[in-house]
Amino acid sequence: MDELQYMGAIPLEGLALRLGLAALGGMLLGLDRELRGRATGLRTHGMVALSSCVITVSAFLVYEEAIARDLEYLSIDPLRVIQGLAQAIGFIAAGAIFVAKGDVHNLTSAANLWLAAAVGIALGAGQYALAGLALGFGLLLMTFMRVVERFMHRRLDN
Repeated sequence: MDELQYMGAIPLEGLALRLGLAALGGMLLGLDRELRGRATGLRTHGMVALSSCVITVSAFLVYEEAIARDLEYLSIDPLRVIQGLAQAIGFIAAGAIFVAKGDVHNLTSAANLWLAAAVGIALGAGQYALAGLALGFGLLLMTFMRVVERFMHRRLDN
């Protein structure tokens, strides 16, 4: 079979589905930040989720290829890739956070970026239900909880 049509155990359509869902899921998570005029908006969240998905899929494909070639002497562990992604996104998220005049800014954006990475990792691993549930809960937190927070602040101010 042609290499372009089939990558390891994942057909090209499956790769496109994982990558497309990761980009879309990331952008959905970034929508709130975009509407609020934050620097970490649609494109940033989409790219974080997409790149996390690409790295995760790549790790699984390299692992699969090593097993197929009977390269047991190699120490290949796709879980280390996921661990590295979690650490790397921590650096990116930390860079988005800043303190000015005693107030912390962009903490929610940083947490949202971290979730975009996690959704990308889950989609890269083909864990569609996990990614969908995480995306749903993330969107719930970013939208519905904003309404709850506003209601709580109004009650406290009165």
